[in-house]
Amino acid sequence: MRRLFLPLGLAAAFLSPTFAVAQPQVATSMIPALPRETTGPLTLDAALSLAAASNFSLSAAAKELDATEGGIMQARTIPNPELATLVEDTRRSTRTTTGQVNIPIELGGKRSARIDAAERTRELAQATLASVRGDIRAQVIESFFSVLIAQERVKLATGSADIAARGAQAAARRVAAGKISPVDETKARVEQANAELELAEATASLQSARQALTALWGNAAPQFSEAQGNLDALPSRPGPEALQQQLDSSPLVAASRAEMDRRQAVINVERSRQYPDLTVSLGAKRDNEANRNMAVIGVAIPLPIFDRNQGNLYQAIRLADKAQDDYLANRINLTRGLLQASNQLSVSRASAQTLKDTVLPAAEQAYNAATIGFDAGKFNYLDVLDAQRTLFQARIRYLGVLGQTYQSATTIDRILGR
Repeated sequence: MRRLFLPLGLAAAFLSPTFAVAQPQVATSMIPALPRETTGPLTLDAALSLAAASNFSLSAAAKELDATEGGIMQARTIPNPELATLVEDTRRSTRTTTGQVNIPIELGGKRSARIDAAERTRELAQATLASVRGDIRAQVIESFFSVLIAQERVKLATGSADIAARGAQAAARRVAAGKISPVDETKARVEQANAELELAEATASLQSARQALTALWGNAAPQFSEAQGNLDALPSRPGPEALQQQLDSSPLVAASRAEMDRRQAVINVERSRQYPDLTVSLGAKRDNEANRNMAVIGVAIPLPIFDRNQGNLYQAIRLADKAQDDYLANRINLTRGLLQASNQLSVSRASAQTLKDTVLPAAEQAYNAATIGFDAGKFNYLDVLDAQRTLFQARIRYLGVLGQTYQSATTIDRILGR
């Protein structure tokens, strides 16, 4: 019996892929030290570095890409052989013992189809990683400039509150001197209270903007003292025609295209499974009654009468059609979003430039003139309040337009994966 099964066991061992190919060893390395958030001023480059090193969505996409290597590795393997034995009759003298190795042979190009589908999956993961990387970068830039704008709003609200406080004190002195009505002092106090409310809201908005920024690298408690950047350097992007030409290289479009290719590869996999596999059997049979050994050779092939994998093939075809429709719909949506963001960027840049060059200087000049005239007794306090309110609203509008400008620019960058 030992002489019968020893050669079969050795043959099965040599045919096994685990015997012929050494298992890959996972390299272990020291985890690199991640950059830490500074307690001083934070620049945009530092924020981008922190997010690139510590963002969990980005690391998850990278791990998903790494996992696809295992799928390719598995797709390249061949089926394992099977060792089988059969004993006929329980009496030793008339017993017949058969041992054989069943070797499956894949037909219809199943292995190459599996490898192609696994490689298409890797391409999809690569495009997804590039898309996530571009999205995280755009979020960091947008959040960083949101902090800058919120900081300016706090400074503006602080200055407005100081002006309102000084105006209320000046009104109280003029009421005491009998130069203006007590109603004007009441209005000044109301304006001071409104300015203090604006300051509280601006401070809360700044705190929220800081937390939204640091959350991109997994820090719920911001450590940096302030964001450091130049808001006056308005972003610019190419025209709509040039942006549309760059859309084909966008990771979002590439991901949709890779999904379409992957679905087509899955169709080839399911189509290859319509061909039955061949099983070749090699072995030996020991007949104790005749006292002789006999060679056993066999071939088995399933008959594709009922199960021809028709259901899985139909499903793969329809999912491939869906992937194509998703690709076309995604491209249309991205084109529309790109054009809208480009138009909004153009309008916002023009508005910001007009506010900076014309509206803000005129509002500041009107406020200064009203203040000087009020101190000289030429204007009443209502004129000062109107000028102050106009200046504050102009500055708030300027900050809002700046926010729209940077948001439009980051939307373009997010779509194009910059």
